[in-house]
Amino acid sequence: MECKSSLVRDIGRTEIESAIDEWVVGKNAERDRMIIRRRLLDGITFERLAEEFDLSVRATKTIVYKRKTQVFRHIPE
Repeated sequence: MECKSSLVRDIGRTEIESAIDEWVVGKNAERDRMIIRRRLLDGITFERLAEEFDLSVRATKTIVYKRKTQVFRHIPE
């Protein structure tokens, strides 16, 4: 849940959502947008996301890390 409370409070939900929509592109973009939204904005655990999207926990963590890096590279601090 630390993702949800600190990121949303510091940056703002709308700005994060806009960055996800704009910068999560390419292969599996729609799935990845849903995963990263659920993790960052809703605080869903990796285990629950893996189950929900029929992925391994490791694959889910990789997607979140990669896409989070992609998104936050474009959000000014």
